[in-house]
Amino acid sequence: MKAIVTVVGKDKKGIIAKISNVLYESGVNIVDISQTIMQDMFTMIMMVEFDSDEVSIKTIDDRLSEAEREMGLSVHIQREEIFSSMHRI
Repeated sequence: MKAIVTVVGKDKKGIIAKISNVLYESGVNIVDISQTIMQDMFTMIMMVEFDSDEVSIKTIDDRLSEAEREMGLSVHIQREEIFSSMHRI
């Protein structure tokens, strides 16, 4: 299954390491990644894929929510087809 992960928050050390580690520990592969810093705000969007028979998107979301609270970020994961449907031009 493919999904989109978005991360937004005040820039600080360790954001990429924390989020990518949570994904790695969940058996999720990062397929593509884009990040930028706008003034002091960090933004990142990732396309990820994982075997939905091994881990659910809910489990990944719960793990990302822990990182979100720990680092004071806004982190969301959404199935790629839903994300694409919502953001059609």
